[in-house]
Amino acid sequence: MNLNDVYNKVKEFKRKYPRTIAWRLKKNSKVVQMHLNPGEKVLYAFCGQKNDNPLDIITTCVIAVTNKRLVIGQKRVVFGYFYYSITPDLYNDLQVRNGLIWGDVIIDTVKEKVHLSNIDPKGLIEIETVITEFMMKEKKKYHINENQNNLN
Repeated sequence: MNLNDVYNKVKEFKRKYPRTIAWRLKKNSKVVQMHLNPGEKVLYAFCGQKNDNPLDIITTCVIAVTNKRLVIGQKRVVFGYFYYSITPDLYNDLQVRNGLIWGDVIIDTVKEKVHLSNIDPKGLIEIETVITEFMMKEKKKYHINENQNNLN
């Protein structure tokens, strides 16, 4: 998969839900692309702000659901970047908050809560559905593997 695939999926999301506050999508998509493993494919991508403050609009990130995990890429303004990976075994729950102007998605993991804000409220249902369905399907695989290991 090339960079344009991640970037095109994010652009498609932004086109469908234009009230989402996000920029530097190409740079953030590049961070996600750099960390994809061989054979890993991006199934869905969206953008938002990685913070819990609706007034902080400079922490844009790209969030991608791959066939193996959830990844978040955020290019810093001057140099460097932030990268986060959430594997299905670390995923606990997802919370959606719909506000007057924007919505938030909070992904609860074993280690922390990842807060994504300033998302167009019309896109919240789509995001929740994609992430929840993926994680439920993948968590079943982990439980099957754990049960098989316990039997051995």
